[in-house]
Amino acid sequence: MNRVLFWTPRVVGILFTAFVSLFAFDVFAEGYGFWEAILALLIHLVPTGLLLITLAIAWRYERLGGMLFIALGIFYVVAFWGRVEWPGYLLIAGPAILTGLLFWLAGWYRARAINEARGFKR
Repeated sequence: MNRVLFWTPRVVGILFTAFVSLFAFDVFAEGYGFWEAILALLIHLVPTGLLLITLAIAWRYERLGGMLFIALGIFYVVAFWGRVEWPGYLLIAGPAILTGLLFWLAGWYRARAINEARGFKR
C-alpha cells in the first residue's frame, strides 16, 4: 500500500500534465508564421509549466503540492466559469483536484507512519 500511495499521485500528475500540454499544439492549425507559432506555443505551454512546477513541489512536499493542485483546479473553475461546458470543468479541474487529493493523502499517510514509528499516537 505504501508504494501505491507514493506512486499513484505522481503518475497521475505526470499523465495529467502531458494531457494538458497536448492542447498547446493546436496553435499549429491556426496558420501562423514560424515565429508567431513558436510564440503562441510558448504562451499555450504556460499551464503546463505551472503544472510541472506544482508537480516538482508535490514530489518533495506532498501535502503542500496536493493543496497547490487543488488550488489550480479550483482556479480553473473560477477563471473560466461560464466559458466552457461542464465536461470541460471535469476534464481539467477534475484530474487536478484528484491529483491534489492523492498527494495530500500520501503526505498524510507518510506523516502518520513517521509519527507512529517515533512512538507518537493520536
